Amino acid sequence: MNEFVTAAPDSGLRRSQLYRKQQQAGAEFAGLNGATVVKQFAADDAQQLKSLAMVDLSMLPRSGFKGRQAPEWLTQQGVAIPAEPNRATRQEDGSLVASLSVQEHLILSDLQVTAGMSQQLANTWQMDADTACYSLPRSDSHAWLLLTGEHLRDMLAKVCGIDFAAEEFANHQVAQTSVARLNSILIRDDVQLADGSTVLAFHLLCDVSSVEFMWDCLQDAMDEFGGKPAGLAALLA
Repeated sequence: MNEFVTAAPDSGLRRSQLYRKQQQAGAEFAGLNGATVVKQFAADDAQQLKSLAMVDLSMLPRSGFKGRQAPEWLTQQGVAIPAEPNRATRQEDGSLVASLSVQEHLILSDLQVTAGMSQQLANTWQMDADTACYSLPRSDSHAWLLLTGEHLRDMLAKVCGIDFAAEEFANHQVAQTSVARLNSILIRDDVQLADGSTVLAFHLLCDVSSVEFMWDCLQDAMDEFGGKPAGLAALLA
């Protein structure tokens, strides 16, 4: 498990675009893998995850690859590709690979930040005129939020037109849709908490330039259900 070292909100070589809003909300910050992240907002963050919470994962590793030969190249690197588009597959090291189309794939780190697949693939990839596979710098282009809790479906219904009922939207299904009128990627990926319980969860990725607007819209939608932001420590406990 990663150890948090308390840090100032504006310290570190990398920090989220949301850090000012998080600071205003009373967040406690820490260093993690060279980045500054929110450790916690409140002592009951772990309980908040069960009800309705939003966690900023934008400082965790992620990468993407696109092109006619991207599936072939990824398979050669040991990646288990989902059987069809708009599905995600958990990898042996804990990473999550989402297929956004036959030719485009997104790789997310595990929440414990112990999986190295995302960074390894980014380091291994080289421009090759004979291979139609191109690297997409998802850490630069997309912010990453995790939404959790029993009230999550009701909250999402306020900002997105997709039916997220369990029988309609299975675990590891992907939706490329509009959330709060912003183009977004939603990936259902239920999370097991430290007490052994499993909670409904969605990864939300949106354009990094719009993440402050997204954060405000989601907080507004969460208020009705008592939703609040939470820190990474509750997920890593």
